Amino acid sequence: MTDALRLASDIADVPGVGARSRLAFARLGIATVGDLLKHLPLRYETHKAATSIGETDRTIPRLLEGTTKDVIAVTGEIAALRIQPGRRHRIEATLDDGTGTVRLVWFNAPWLAKKLHAGQPGTASGKAKRFHGYLEMTNPTWSPTDTALAATPSAADAAPAPSGADDRLRPVYPANEDLSSQRIERAVESVLEAAIPQIVDALPAPLRDARRLMPLADAYRTLHRPPEPGAIEGARRRLAYDELFLLQLGVMLKRSHVRVENLAPPLPGSAAIDARIRARLPFTLTKDQDRVIAEIVEDLGGTVPMNRLLQGDVGSGKTAVAAYAALVAVAHRHQAAIMAPTEILAEQHFSSLQALLASSDVRIELLTGAKKGKARAAIVDAIASGEAPIVVGTHALLSDDVSFRALGLAVIDEQHRFGVAQRAVLRGKRGEGDSARPLIPHTLVMTATPIPRTLALTVFGDLDVSTIREMPPGRAPVATRWLPPSESAVAYADVAARIDRGERAFVVVPAIDESDTGLADVSSHLARLADGPLRGRRLAPMHGRLSQPERDDVMRRFRTGDLDAIVATTVIEVGVDVPEATVIVIEHADRFGLAQLHQLRGRVGRGQRPGTCYLIGEPLTDDARKRLEALVETTDGFRLAELDLLIRGPGELVGARQSGLPPFRVADLTRDLAILRDARDDAAALVARDRRLAHAEHLLLKRKLLATYGEALGLVDVG
Repeated sequence: MTDALRLASDIADVPGVGARSRLAFARLGIATVGDLLKHLPLRYETHKAATSIGETDRTIPRLLEGTTKDVIAVTGEIAALRIQPGRRHRIEATLDDGTGTVRLVWFNAPWLAKKLHAGQPGTASGKAKRFHGYLEMTNPTWSPTDTALAATPSAADAAPAPSGADDRLRPVYPANEDLSSQRIERAVESVLEAAIPQIVDALPAPLRDARRLMPLADAYRTLHRPPEPGAIEGARRRLAYDELFLLQLGVMLKRSHVRVENLAPPLPGSAAIDARIRARLPFTLTKDQDRVIAEIVEDLGGTVPMNRLLQGDVGSGKTAVAAYAALVAVAHRHQAAIMAPTEILAEQHFSSLQALLASSDVRIELLTGAKKGKARAAIVDAIASGEAPIVVGTHALLSDDVSFRALGLAVIDEQHRFGVAQRAVLRGKRGEGDSARPLIPHTLVMTATPIPRTLALTVFGDLDVSTIREMPPGRAPVATRWLPPSESAVAYADVAARIDRGERAFVVVPAIDESDTGLADVSSHLARLADGPLRGRRLAPMHGRLSQPERDDVMRRFRTGDLDAIVATTVIEVGVDVPEATVIVIEHADRFGLAQLHQLRGRVGRGQRPGTCYLIGEPLTDDARKRLEALVETTDGFRLAELDLLIRGPGELVGARQSGLPPFRVADLTRDLAILRDARDDAAALVARDRRLAHAEHLLLKRKLLATYGEALGLVDVG
């Protein structure tokens, strides 16, 4: 690495890379020298110093299963070469160094046949085993010594061991078909010594020392060139801590900003308000609902803005809790807004609230994109004047012309579907108070996708969390069966029998239109059912491409019993509450995520009759099989959330993915809970001392935080 190269230098400027390889590096997310250093090894292999074939032969047990644990290198001359073309192209070469022979075997590498020849000297590197009495290496790296070009892409890219190295740990990097691990290793080796001193450690030294963390530059050097196996975990721990601490710092800054820089209107509860609200409810609240309501009412009574997450499984009664909170606001002559991500869900909330408050004088309005012209203008005027104390809506509530007279509570349902900026817009609809401490509404966000404990500390760490685990009385668990496609007739026979008893059904497919993927689509599958197992039953399609009036009409007919079954995409995942729906069939269930399948299953069994969910699928991957097994095993959404974290990892989960947060490179929430807790404690303590990160020793940290999480966490107003 020349002195002119910096961490921000283009990867093409790295010696041995060049413009021709830039695209291959870019596909791995490597555009600069800094990116190259952040591209960390997946694992390590122990490479033994070169040895003779005879010595290697003596070290391997004379057993069929005997295999070297380490990667070894042997040098010799190709004594014989055999090529077997066919579906599984096979090349065999016998390497002889005078002390013994080893058989080299390559599968599916036809290009290699043109580069090997009898009498060619070279070095083979790989793991050796004994097979049928012979010493053998499968798919080894081959480095000829009679030419500057290597025989295979991996061999061409092989990085030489550092001078003086004997046995050493060799990093194995994430690679692609155009760029091997060895090529990446060679690029790293060419820049490492000059690049490491340029790394700036933003973590304050006292904090680093208190947690016994190695300097950042040392951590990167160790992971790329570990001196011995025991050093790797310490380096990994440092980088994992950095990732978790930086996120926790952003979360704590956001929390501090909302709580310290803003005011909310005090909306205290009372025995009289509680009695009036409960008199409106046609059912008795569960103990969990009572507990959560007490937590919310305590928040509402203060001037510190509530920022609370309400999580509860499908059908646990979150809407009733939100209605209670809204009525507390109304009792104090303030307004409440309930925002949902889809018109179907908004309409469902609107209908539920209307039923709950049928005997009251509280006016409820629904504002969605479907409202146009004079009808919309009348609703907007009622919101602005305060004549509409409770407003339910979609993104339409965020429109510039929508303003509230006195918004006291903002409820955001399925909150992971809204970005940070959208939530901030709704909070800003209040717009009162002075410039120093604006008056904003209390905020309650809800999710029916239970959040694993570790994820709740990260993505949602700025929120206080309330949880409803108890289901309302009378809700029987949904029975779940997994059937292969060849047995789907069993499911549809049950659907037909249930329809004949006056029950209703959902059928979910992954696609709207027919394609060459072989996935079931709405129109084709509906036609197949109408001509086959559900002949004579009243069916209708439902998907996102239908107009709002068309979707409204389908749902109205389904609720009233004019339709027996809906064939739909996942548009029905949330917000569809039809007590007579008792069975759901999910085609290609292995193509859906665990949380999504659980949400879909929650569409049935919402009345007095038990529900059944049929999963039709033939999973091709281990993860897909685990998802279906988990659905059959339990109906507990919290248990499923933890299983989802184990199966897919935190980067893919709802909330982590949809929050817009960059994924962790090193930290693993399934194993780093202790590090996460330390990072959270340290971030909270630092923000308590310097809530704007204005101290000189924190400026580098602040710059790094804003660059990494500023947009995702909405930290522009915090800094």
